[in-house]
This record gives sequence, structure tokens and C-alpha cells, in this order.
Amino acid sequence: MVAESRLVISRGRGLTVSSRPIEMVERKGKGHPDTICDRAAEEASISLSKYYLERYGRIFHHNLDKCVLVGGQARAWFGGGEVLEPMYLMIVGRATTRIEKGGSTDAVPVGSIILGTIKSWLRREFRFLDVDSHVVVDYRVKPGSADLVHVFESGSGVPLANDTSLGVAFAPRTETERLVTETERLLNSPEFKARRPEVGEDVKVMGLRENDRISLTVAAAMVSRLLESKEKYISVVEEAKEEILKMASRITDKEVEVNFNAADDYERGRYYLTVTGLSAENGDDGQVGRGNRVGGLITPMRPMSLEAAAGKNPVNHVGKIYNIAAQEIVDRLTSEVRGVEEAYCYMLSKIGHPIDEPQAIHIEYYGSAGEDAVRRYAESLVEDELSRLPRIWEGILQRRYDLFRGGEAWPDWAARRRA
Repeated sequence: MVAESRLVISRGRGLTVSSRPIEMVERKGKGHPDTICDRAAEEASISLSKYYLERYGRIFHHNLDKCVLVGGQARAWFGGGEVLEPMYLMIVGRATTRIEKGGSTDAVPVGSIILGTIKSWLRREFRFLDVDSHVVVDYRVKPGSADLVHVFESGSGVPLANDTSLGVAFAPRTETERLVTETERLLNSPEFKARRPEVGEDVKVMGLRENDRISLTVAAAMVSRLLESKEKYISVVEEAKEEILKMASRITDKEVEVNFNAADDYERGRYYLTVTGLSAENGDDGQVGRGNRVGGLITPMRPMSLEAAAGKNPVNHVGKIYNIAAQEIVDRLTSEVRGVEEAYCYMLSKIGHPIDEPQAIHIEYYGSAGEDAVRRYAESLVEDELSRLPRIWEGILQRRYDLFRGGEAWPDWAARRRA
């Protein structure tokens, strides 16, 4: 518990991110190849966890946190197009494949679970992707290594950490971070797709703030069959930019500029056209861990964990659960303690030790709040959050956390805690 861990509270030095002269933020949307890999790995883990839980009353050891998407080949033109070579998506990992039950051994249909889950998810998410012909889904999953399986099985009540790893989080979001998040959410929302179905699911947003001016660079794959001409393409682009600017005016008073599909060159006939609404159809590859961090953003101006959370087991893999716990801590600290303007939390585990006994927790804060007051509150706050760790898997299976994926709201942490 917190008394046995090394809790360090310190006041930050220097400028908060929002007061610095420059800020850069990125978000890869739900159709970006890296996000597809993250989501595929996580969907597979959730389905396998539920299978274990429903049939055996507990989740067994697994990590399905390696996934690669090899781009295909396609040819798109105004009014049509064709996929020439399918994309290839492969899940790689470890899992419990055989379970002793009542004197017999059950074989777990890991492959069927993975393939069925991912194909069903792809059909739900991507309007113009023919799962039967546009993508090949594959897997290579073997039994877990003996040492990590032993660690997983050895917990008596409180799971033991299966890695020595870091969780990192920050709060609150800046206006730039909110703008980048909400721009991608807008373009991938059902309401926007109903108005402008020509905009595909592969959306990436890069935000740059220079003092009081914000520039948003948006890359959005456009669906060729719905765009009969370059004039229609240009019209859709302009309408999308107008909607983004309208949304931005509700978030910030700063000057906002939107660059939409900046690589287009209308004079040379270059347009971001796709058959499926995904850049992966024509050579853009993806991989777990190269996209959004836990929380849905890539923030180089902030401390970040480089852990690939997607697909890791939700019970004792601290590369996933410590990032979630750290986010809980900073969100509560910045919303519940007056004078804490910005906060960071770093959590370090030790393999083989109970997950609620981290090696160290460091909370760094900015603002007028006194260090003693912050420490008193943080101690009880950390104690509370650590006590929740052994059951955090329940929230993961119920999808209460935004672990990386595009197209979803930033979580309302206070409302989720009340649920």
C-alpha cells in the first residue's frame, strides 16, 4: 500500500505546457493503421478474457500485445476504385491454450476467438471495408513463458506485477489537446458521417500552437466512389474545414487555422482518394504501440510512457493498468484540490510484487497549492486508487477507459467513478 511504497511529491519547476510559447499534439483516428492494430489487439484481449471468465470464473494469463498491419494495394479514381491486393493483419502473442478442469483438459479456441472478434469489429467500424476480400486476418499465439505464467498464477488475492514497468499520466488537457481530440472525434462521429459520408475513417490530426495561434493539420482519407469529380472533392474539404472551425470556436478564443489534406495538389491532380476510407489499402502499414498513448493522444511536450497498452492482459500487466491508475490520480488531484493547475503522475512497478505495492510513485504539480496540503490529499488519494487496482480489470472489460482508440470522448472520470 502507499505506506510501503515510495511516494514523492514535488512542485514542478518552469512553465506549464499551456503557458509555453509552442505546443505540439497529435491524434491518430480510428482508421489509422496504428490505431487499427491497437484496437485489434485490445478487442482480442477483451474477448479472450470474457471467454475465460464465463467458462472458468477467472481470467487466465495472456498477452496479445503484438500486432502488425501490412498495407495492401489499391487504385482509386473519382467515382470508383478497386483493391488490388488485400491488407494483412496479424496478431502475435501468448495465451493459456489448455486448461485443466474436472480431471480433463479443455482446449481453448484461441484462434477462433481472435479471428471472429477482429473480423466482427472490422465490419462494425469501417463502412467501405469488405472484410472477406480487402483484408486477411491471421494470428500466431503460443502458450505463455513458464516464469510469467507462474507470476500470473501466484497472486493470493492481489495479483503480482508481471513486468517492471512505468505508468505515466498528466492532467488537465490544454486547449490544443482538446482541439486535436475533438477534431478527430467530429470527423469520425456518426452525425458527421451522415452529413459527409465522403470522409473516410482514416483521420490524423496534428496540432501546433505558437503563442496564441493554433494550426490544425488534418489528413483524412476520402472515399472515391462517393466523389464523382474534383469539384465535389474540393467542396467536401471546404465544408469539413468549416465544421472544424465552428467546433473550435466553442473550445478556444485563440486564432485557429485548418489545413485539410495538405499534400493535395489540385493543379497537378493529386488528391487523397481511397477505395475503403483507409490509407492501409495502399501501402500504409501499422503496428501496436506506435499510435496514441493511453488517453488517446501523442503529446511530445508531456512526459509519456512508451508502453504499448493494447492487448496486454487486464489483471496484472502494469504496462496497462498503471497508466490507467496514474490517470485516475492526476484527474482527481487537478479537479479536487484548489490551486493545482497541472499535475503528472509516474508509477513504477517491480515484477513479482503485488500490483498495489509499486516501487515508487512520483506526483509533480504546478500551481499555488502548498506542498503540505497537496501531500496530505495525495496520500489518501493514492491509497484509494491503489486499493482499486486488483479490480481494475472489470472496468477494462466494460470499456470504461479510453486506452488509445479514436472516435470516442475523453472519459468523464468523475462520472465513471460514480458508475
